[in-house]
Parts: sequence; C-alpha cells; structure tokens
Amino acid sequence: MLRPGQYHLLEVLRNTSVGLYLADEEGEEVLLPNKYVPEGAEPGDELQVFIYRDSEDRKIATTLKPKLLLHEFGMLRVKEVSRVGAFLDWGLEKDLIVPFHEQQTPMEAGKEYLVFLELDEETDRLFASSKLDNFLENEVLRVEKGEEVDLLVFHESEMGYSVIVNEVHKGLVYRNETFRELKYGEQLKGWVRRIREGNKLDITIHPIGYGNFIEPNSRLLLDKLKDSDGFLALNDKSSPELIYETLNISKKNFKKAVGALYREKHIAIEEEGIRLLDPEK
Repeated sequence: MLRPGQYHLLEVLRNTSVGLYLADEEGEEVLLPNKYVPEGAEPGDELQVFIYRDSEDRKIATTLKPKLLLHEFGMLRVKEVSRVGAFLDWGLEKDLIVPFHEQQTPMEAGKEYLVFLELDEETDRLFASSKLDNFLENEVLRVEKGEEVDLLVFHESEMGYSVIVNEVHKGLVYRNETFRELKYGEQLKGWVRRIREGNKLDITIHPIGYGNFIEPNSRLLLDKLKDSDGFLALNDKSSPELIYETLNISKKNFKKAVGALYREKHIAIEEEGIRLLDPEK
C-alpha cells in the first residue's frame, strides 16, 4: 500500500505524456509528474519517491525531499493562515496543513513551530499538529537509566525544559542542572539520569560520569578546559571580569567549581592556572 508521508521504492511501469506511472509490489499505481522524472528513467527501473496528496487530493509521487516524514517531529515555518488552519512550508509544492484544533497555540504567519506529522486514517490525508503531548508516550519505556538519547526541546517552565526523547518519550531537563538556556526546537544529546514513578524521565544534558552527575558550573569548566587543550590561565587571583568574560559565571561560582573538580582529582591547580588531569572524564 502506498502510504502517504513515506518514501517508497517503486518500479517504473510506463511513460505517458504527463509523466511516469510507478507501482508497488501489490500493483498500486501512482503518477510521477514529468517535472520530477529523473533523466534517463525508463520502464523497469526502480525509483525512490515520496508519496503525498496533491491539491486535487490525489496520491502523487515526487522526488523532492520533504522536511518532515510521517511520525516525525520537526521545526517548520508557517507560510499563511487561512479560515481552515495554518499552512507550513515543508519543501513540497502543496503546503502542509495544521488544522486549528491541532494548534497548541494560535499560529502566526512567518513564525516557526515544532510539529508532528500524522496521517488521518479515515481520510488518508496528512496533517501536522503542535499538540505534541498527544504523540508522546511513557507507558512502555524504550530507554534505560544512563542511556544516551536524542533530545528535542519543546516547552519551557519554571522547573525546566520538557524534551522529546528519541522521538517517543517525554522527559524533563531541570533548569538548575543546566549552565545555559535551552532553545525551543533545539536538538541535542542527553542522558537518562533517573526514571521516576510513573515512568517519568529525568534527563541531563551532561555526560553521566563521576558521582552520576556534575554540578553545572563544574561541567562548564570541564568543557572549557577540553576546548582549551586542557589548560586555562585562570586562578584565585584572576579578576572577576576575566572569569566572567571566559566562562560567563561569577568568580564565586568559579571558585566553587574549581574546588569541586580539585577534590575529585579532575584538575590540578598550578601557579599560572588550572590543568585538566583526565581529558576523557
């Protein structure tokens, strides 16, 4: 079955004045219009194409690459808003609709939103939704404590940042465990720090190493040391201005971070600065 929203490897059946007709193993046919036909394609060849519905609601094939596939999350820009919903630019001729009832907040033209691509099984039509919680589930977890995961930031609260974990689960990165602000729609790596009652996932954006977790300013200092070939010309005598310019933290927090890393024997304090002892930490 030619399922919209996905790529299919199809056989070229015949050439017509309007394009190539392709078919799957079950014999279902679809048109690849002339403007998308690769040079030299002929009957018997196999082509990988994306299937969606055109402006006349017919299944159509294209060699254009959409910015989003079925059951994926992604950031897309609103081209226009009409009486039926918002229309997103997703790289194809026909824009992707977000019906009003699928908008978490009213969408505005020109802005980007994180959405999920879904298929209406009754009408076989694709649509996008910004009500992301509806497409996340934690009832059966596919991750374990300590596992590295892919994250997508989709909401900010006083407590921290809600993240999509491996495009399946919902997790939380606590604000007091980050050394910088996370941006809406940002993609990054993380680690499952803890699984709480109800399969709630606590996520850290810092590699889980000694003591299972490193205080944010200490992690910031470690990362800066790694980026600086293992040495920073900073110490107790450095001015607060120089420390802030280098690390974007106060001298007080710098001294706390240095003390914590020194106690754990991750750094050496030298006359000219601090040196990383184990670059692999």
